Amino acid sequence: MQTRKIGSLDVSAVGLGCNNFGMRIDAVQTERVVGAALDSGINFFDTAEVYARGQSEEFLGRALGLRRSEAIVATKFGHPGSGPESGGRPASVRKALEGSLRRLGTDYIDLYQMHRPDPNVPIAETLGVLDELVKAGKVREIGSSNFSADQIQKAAEVLPEGAARFVSVQNEYSLLKRQPESGVLAECERRGVAFIPYFPLANGLLTGKYRKGQPVPQGTRLASMPPHNPLLTSENLDLVERLIAFSESRGHTLLELAFSWLLSRPTVASVIAGATRPEQVHANAAAANWTLSDADLRELDTILPRPL
Repeated sequence: MQTRKIGSLDVSAVGLGCNNFGMRIDAVQTERVVGAALDSGINFFDTAEVYARGQSEEFLGRALGLRRSEAIVATKFGHPGSGPESGGRPASVRKALEGSLRRLGTDYIDLYQMHRPDPNVPIAETLGVLDELVKAGKVREIGSSNFSADQIQKAAEVLPEGAARFVSVQNEYSLLKRQPESGVLAECERRGVAFIPYFPLANGLLTGKYRKGQPVPQGTRLASMPPHNPLLTSENLDLVERLIAFSESRGHTLLELAFSWLLSRPTVASVIAGATRPEQVHANAAAANWTLSDADLRELDTILPRPL
């Protein structure tokens, strides 16, 4: 497994998104999935206090157990769904961190990420308390999530010399959602900030399980969503068919294309995809081995929708 940098952290190019833990799978199945990830060379695990109301962190911590030192654990704070006291205020951040440490069963977080910008708190205040937590040894690196290019720039500009800085941003990015190309990726490159794409498989649409003219497979994520799902449009399914044809003409799968296309971006550090079964973990871990040529990337640009 190739590794890339998030600040001082060496993370696997394929990571594991943990939002299924406690929501779609129980503690026993979580242990199987986490064990499969570690055995496949995946060391980067991304969760959040808001996932399954804290159960994701609990299940992940329990699953890692004595293998904690093999893992780079990333979690997030400050999502409005975490409760009325969540956000970027220093007292809220300190409280959130202690809760995450307790649920994860660890005394440090490798990458502590602000889940969403807080419009009610100056970013300098939030960065100040995060710097304290880094200096106290409770956090190794700090990151952001759902930040715009302007917000990334502002966070960098208010930092005092020597203070901890955001070393990553985690935003939605996939073959079907290219908005980060409209400014965020360029700002990351300028600032030396790693980019972590979430929903890299567009909720499973880019796995190849969903085909035009065929019923939605039962038990899948999209099958559990409301009818007239905005992802399962005729336009998207047409695009999926074109991407499958592109991949298969080169001896690869759509899953391999989804991972490898993201990893062709130099700012992308790790592609985090969720999994509910060990077989999915093994497939994801193996999917990043296709090095796309410049000609491949140019042809894909003629197929893919341009970012807005």
